[in-house]
Amino acid sequence: MIRKFSSRESHKPKILILGGGFAGSNVLREIQDQLGNNAEVTLISQDNFFLFTPMLPEISSGMLHPSDISTPIRTFCKTATFCHAKVLSIDLVEKKVTVIRIFDQKETMFDYDYLVLAMGSKDNFFGNVNIEEFAFTIKTLEDAIAIRNHIISVLECADQEKDKILQEQLLRFVVVGGGFAGVEIATEINHFLHDTVKNFYKNIDSEKIRVIIISARNGILPEVGEELGKFALEYVRKSGIEVIINTKAVDAGEDHVLLSDNTIIPCATLVWAGGVMVEPLVASLKCEHGTSGRLIVDQYLRLKEYPNIFALGDCAHLVDPHGGTVYPTTAQIAIRQAKTVSKNIAAEINGREDSMEMFEYQNKGVMATIGKRVGVALINGKKVYGLKAWLLWRCFYWVNLPTNEKKVKVAFDWLLHSIFRADIMTVGFIKKKTLTRLETPIYSILERSQDESAENLSYL
Repeated sequence: MIRKFSSRESHKPKILILGGGFAGSNVLREIQDQLGNNAEVTLISQDNFFLFTPMLPEISSGMLHPSDISTPIRTFCKTATFCHAKVLSIDLVEKKVTVIRIFDQKETMFDYDYLVLAMGSKDNFFGNVNIEEFAFTIKTLEDAIAIRNHIISVLECADQEKDKILQEQLLRFVVVGGGFAGVEIATEINHFLHDTVKNFYKNIDSEKIRVIIISARNGILPEVGEELGKFALEYVRKSGIEVIINTKAVDAGEDHVLLSDNTIIPCATLVWAGGVMVEPLVASLKCEHGTSGRLIVDQYLRLKEYPNIFALGDCAHLVDPHGGTVYPTTAQIAIRQAKTVSKNIAAEINGREDSMEMFEYQNKGVMATIGKRVGVALINGKKVYGLKAWLLWRCFYWVNLPTNEKKVKVAFDWLLHSIFRADIMTVGFIKKKTLTRLETPIYSILERSQDESAENLSYL
């Protein structure tokens, strides 16, 4: 039997927030400050914690502990209510949301006066079921832990392997995606592998380790611009990572990945960071959608057909009036949109519609780490690279951690990691693999990428 919670039983307007990421959790915090006890606020999420995703790659290398970047959502609930459940359906006409409880799969129905859609996105495999089955992803805490366990297990196996070809196959790590997620996880893995092999695995030649980035574009990190993207590409190649550009991963198996030029790369590790898509439930809603399935909203971040429904973050399709392009799905934009949504809901509830705020955001900058103490950043049009950009990255994200407790824990773990050797203990589930010894000639394309890098090293 489905339980029903009705706002009609109370004189307070009911606000329902779906999603506990940067968008949803910040709406929760802002709306409580705006309205206090004057509204019933409920946040629904299938995770009971907020995850600080920019630092996920550092979980995969063991630099940070999972608890460092995850904060219980209930920590943010001053007057609000939290519901640990998965959203099953949304009825926009009847103003009802049906969820299924995580623990015992019991269904519950909520109604609302205002609905906030902040359900984030999921990995987009573009219909390739084999890549979906055999690749690791890097969107959740479980993903980062799984990658870490797998890498350590691979090293343990390679240290024992006597067959040189099979050992080289074990030591080949392929990352698909030349954007922020792909580059940052690849560089973090590369740094962790070389440090760990040097300190612990005496039967492995570090020269045999091959981290490979597959980028469909003519370079990496297009978000930072051509000049910084070129610097990043050349630095990453100089650090030993092989980058294959203008190429897509089109298929995969347990022990290889197939590229669009018919090259086969034998490997034991494939990480997918090749794109995201809006949640299928959001894409299925009967309202106006953008080309990517995101919900088209007006300048107040409301659905045009339903002005009591707001969408933001990865769910929202809104064109930047200055650049003429759709706002990207970044954490800093989601945080800013959360302020706008909260202010506009509060204005409507308080009868001050004339004070509603149109969303307008001038991108202050983007930044990425590309190696050990090296980064690239584009801040207010100024190009920064090297150690300074890396420090900017660390300072910006450290300041934006949600609580002082997390700031202390992250700073302390960064300090410990700079003093002591990496931890190589595996914890939890380890994905088992069966490798076939493949003697496939892959080196022509890899050597080509190295030659391209060698020709451009003068840029550094």
